[in-house]
Amino acid sequence: MNKGTLYLCATPIGNLEDMTFRAVRILQEVAVIAAEDTRHTRKLLSHYNIHTPLISYHEHNKAVRGEELIARLEAGQDVAVVSDAGLPGISDPGADLVKLAVNAGIIVSPVPGPSAGLSALVCSGLDSERFLFVGFLPKTAKKRRELLAALVSVPYTLIFYESPHRIMSILKEMMLVFGGERRAVAGRELTKKFEEFIRGTIETLSSHFAQDTPRGEFVLLVEAATIHVIEPEPVATDDLAEAVRAMVEQGVMKKDAIRLVALERGVPKREVYQAVLQET
Repeated sequence: MNKGTLYLCATPIGNLEDMTFRAVRILQEVAVIAAEDTRHTRKLLSHYNIHTPLISYHEHNKAVRGEELIARLEAGQDVAVVSDAGLPGISDPGADLVKLAVNAGIIVSPVPGPSAGLSALVCSGLDSERFLFVGFLPKTAKKRRELLAALVSVPYTLIFYESPHRIMSILKEMMLVFGGERRAVAGRELTKKFEEFIRGTIETLSSHFAQDTPRGEFVLLVEAATIHVIEPEPVATDDLAEAVRAMVEQGVMKKDAIRLVALERGVPKREVYQAVLQET
């Protein structure tokens, strides 16, 4: 019997119009939909007139329910997994179901769509070529400080997910670890009516939320660490030629001496060769 396919279906992060045609079709066609919060997902399914059976799959039941879903897939049923918003498998238990499916030799297929982290990144004005998704920081202050300290020198834009009741304390901790002058952007209520991007530094964001109570779910982005490149000191051409001459006097063939000097000095072999030619 052919095994079923596990579909990872992205759902809107706010605006229901962001649902894709393919996601609607897949959710209509699968045997069952595994949802992080069935009450939340039922509203989405109702909006699109989808009547596929719905079961819960979340952090507290993933051990038992995960095995049940794998059994369905092994029996040839197609299963879709959705999170409350965005792409399942990112900062939710969908990742655990994917591991089980991969280990069981089951096909896992993405149904792409909205992602809060990427949506905020492309609108942030920060570097979007290289970035590191961190997600939610640990709950305990000690572990948060340890993780933030490990991220201080990362030369990529950092992407965090944060709740409104923690963002002020998180920004204060970031000021202590990163310093207040590093650029930062907070995106809130993305794709919704009150969508907003607050741009500035870690310090100015902290001051902003001290005066304006934070509301809604946040994506917090922090500027990449600056890389200080130390330029090597230029090597004088006469030094290169002298080094080659010294090796030749010790019995090393000139061709080998040129290669060895280039390797030792970290310069192109051609440059050493030209220095030798100038001496002759």
